[in-house]
Amino acid sequence: MPVLTKVGENSDGDAQKLLDVLADELFADALSAVPVRWYASEERPEIDLLNTEGSLAVAIDPLDGSSNIDANISIGTIFSVFDAKECGWESFCRAGREQIAAGYAVYGPQTCFVVATANHVYQFILHDGEFVSVSDELRIPDETREFAINASNYRHWAQPVRAFVDDCIAGEDGPNGENLNMRWVASLVAEAHRILKRGGIFLYPADARPGYDAGRLRLVYECAPIAFVIERAGGRATDGIDPILDMIPHTLHQRVPLVFGSSEKVCRVSAYHDLPEGEVSALFGRRGLFRA
Repeated sequence: MPVLTKVGENSDGDAQKLLDVLADELFADALSAVPVRWYASEERPEIDLLNTEGSLAVAIDPLDGSSNIDANISIGTIFSVFDAKECGWESFCRAGREQIAAGYAVYGPQTCFVVATANHVYQFILHDGEFVSVSDELRIPDETREFAINASNYRHWAQPVRAFVDDCIAGEDGPNGENLNMRWVASLVAEAHRILKRGGIFLYPADARPGYDAGRLRLVYECAPIAFVIERAGGRATDGIDPILDMIPHTLHQRVPLVFGSSEKVCRVSAYHDLPEGEVSALFGRRGLFRA
């Protein structure tokens, strides 16, 4: 059977390809041989016990962006690491700030591995069968002229998100006072890596469509690990208002909105939610609070 064949849906209702299942099985098998007690995956409905003697709990999106494989767009793996507790759910039902490490791999023109610990963000590149360190102190650039959002959903967004994007599109004539470029890869790891290297902001807000009212990305194994990397690199990550790393999940596959990137831009999105309704509903020229 071709690996791109749809084989069903995962536990949260998303289309599941054979390659998603294979990737999940490969990671579970590999982690069974190391001190990982609990394994939580996008592709599994429940948390699995891998190693009764293990001291770690790993949450993973085995193949992020798999819907883009047939278009040859970069995909990857996202992971989160906690100290294991006796109970599987207790190991993951905690604020993202309690992660001891998190990171991602990008399978693109280069196979790149990024991992964040308490104090550093490391980058490795696969070269001749080995991962070679290329940086041990990644930092998100403060100045940036790029933003990433799926603009086709504009009509469904809340007014503060529309206002923020309107002002970005207005360029040097708007409150930002600068021309910006819009990006959208539709692969979270690719978006995260671009922002980590070049700066910028990524927005996947909640919207008015059925099933999107609480966001679409998963807190435990997508948003929290990306937020951990981004904050360790000097950026910010929120649900549009509150920090992602302060959120405690209620379910394994809980979805939340996600905004992350260069600190100033993410803070600005939060500020738009505090503006009076009349001001975010008006044309950009009236939002004097942000005018450069």
